Amino acid sequence: MEESVQGEYFELLRFETVGGDPAKLRDCVNCASWLRRWLGKLGFEGEMLYPEAKGSTMPPPILFAERKGDEGAPTILVYGHYDVQPADPISEWKTPPFEPTVVDGRVYCRGSQDDKGQFFAFLCGVRDYLGSASVKPTLKIVLEGQEESGSAALEEMAPSLRRKLAADVLLVCDTSAAANMRPAIIAGLRGVSHFTVRLTGTNRDLHSGEYGGIAPNAAQAMSELVSSLHLRDGSIAVAGFRDGIIPPEHDELKAAEASAPTKEELEADIGCDPVGGQLGRTIVQRNSFDPTIEVNGIHSGYGGPGAKTVIPCEAIAKISMRLVPGQTPRAAFEAVRTHLEANVPRGMKLSVEDYNPGAGGFRLPLSSPLFRLAEHVLSEMDPRGPVFVWDGASIPVVSAIREASGAAPLIVGWGQPEDRIHSPNESYSFAQFEKARDWARRILSALAG
Repeated sequence: MEESVQGEYFELLRFETVGGDPAKLRDCVNCASWLRRWLGKLGFEGEMLYPEAKGSTMPPPILFAERKGDEGAPTILVYGHYDVQPADPISEWKTPPFEPTVVDGRVYCRGSQDDKGQFFAFLCGVRDYLGSASVKPTLKIVLEGQEESGSAALEEMAPSLRRKLAADVLLVCDTSAAANMRPAIIAGLRGVSHFTVRLTGTNRDLHSGEYGGIAPNAAQAMSELVSSLHLRDGSIAVAGFRDGIIPPEHDELKAAEASAPTKEELEADIGCDPVGGQLGRTIVQRNSFDPTIEVNGIHSGYGGPGAKTVIPCEAIAKISMRLVPGQTPRAAFEAVRTHLEANVPRGMKLSVEDYNPGAGGFRLPLSSPLFRLAEHVLSEMDPRGPVFVWDGASIPVVSAIREASGAAPLIVGWGQPEDRIHSPNESYSFAQFEKARDWARRILSALAG
């Protein structure tokens, strides 16, 4: 990586763009402004789109930039997000989380991969391409600051941005390559929704001796309630949750199984036996084609040093759902809410809050001409050729952008498990950065014809 590119990359990483934290709004605005100036040097006309405030909270701005191309050339839309996950727990970072540090060819910093590293490498490839291309397509860039907290503002604004976003192809660089950096084309993504469950019982935390055996315990009640969401074999116990699911075609399942990591590889990655999900289902079925209901966190009572013998009066659970084609976020949520209401432990009051519908999952046809073109380009980059992956993760806003723009999505990323995205000590290697940069240059050239 050239010293000048590294300097730009590190400058971008130093913005503490935790989009879900109102205290970091200034960092988000400054980062979006920096990106607007950077793109301006390439001939892009950029504008900052400010969503409406929600109560007293102003969402981070959305940056839209466009560079007009040659007449008759295609229009290509590129999506990325400049917001990052919180750095917590800070104590587990080996280097300062917002000061890029190079160790053995890897850059350690929050956002070094997800998604600043990936989209900025792609934009550097755009710059390379524009410096040498004979035919230049119209290029549109949309970079948001809220993806890690649900993309609510962009999803809400997308229908009104149809003319701005209209394109032939939508390129996204926010996913992973296969094992050993073999290229991967994402042929489908699960959708995601999330919400908060609150149980309240007594009017205060109570002494567990004076009131034990009398007062209902909110922590215990929440444990019982979230346990009711699944049967002992790991299958989902919520009536109606799986209604309408469209199972994968035989060729999709076969292609997905061919590129799947082994049980041993996953165990080495996550540090335990990969036994989540329903017994009797393969890893690919559980991670790519089955929906999930996950408890992201439970908070109740006392968790500090020593003991505090109380009966908690309240418990909170954060829950997310990964959805597959055929499910709708609203119907899945209503099925879960109905289940929760029917299983409230005695003595408790239930409230379901902070519902974010997100978006449903989607799968793209393997016969797509765009996939065939991408397969050719990626085979030139790597003689092993690409694999097709149905990613268990979600980029909810892609569905909204796809609908508003009318563009065919092509999702190719260069992440690896060792990048530790969303965890302390996130990193991205210079080799991965250069892969993403090369991919951008090559796919733009192929699309421009």
